[in-house]
Amino acid sequence: MALSASEIERQLRIEAVARRTGLTKRTIRYYEAIGLLSPCGRSEGGFRLFTEADVARLERIQALKESAGLALAEIHELLDAESVRERIRERYRAPDDPVQKRAMLAESRAVLGRQLALIDRKRRKLDELASEYQERLHRIAQLDDELAREATR
Repeated sequence: MALSASEIERQLRIEAVARRTGLTKRTIRYYEAIGLLSPCGRSEGGFRLFTEADVARLERIQALKESAGLALAEIHELLDAESVRERIRERYRAPDDPVQKRAMLAESRAVLGRQLALIDRKRRKLDELASEYQERLHRIAQLDDELAREATR
């Protein structure tokens, strides 16, 4: 579907998105291929077009990958859950029926619970890794102490 000229003016081409996010065009295309990102459309020339929301999503992907150390599959799972929660929020605004609203809250709570479980699994793995490295540091310190005692004999 081709966008109108005024819509195209508000959209960003992949080069601009790459400059803003610090990602390569290849990475952005890869994220599209694996379903992490969907360009909002294409120009008449066939160029991918992105919105500010797409740029924000890419920045979120980077933060989850780099800062939180999440794998792309984990990021995909978290972002999908965020999309589900956004749809629940939109539905929540419509009805006045408290029973329906409570059902939506329960659904949102379940989604958040799954997101939190993923984060907890990752944290446990990182805690295990940190413990392993702390044990290594402890062993190195012990070896260093032994060598220092031998050197003073």
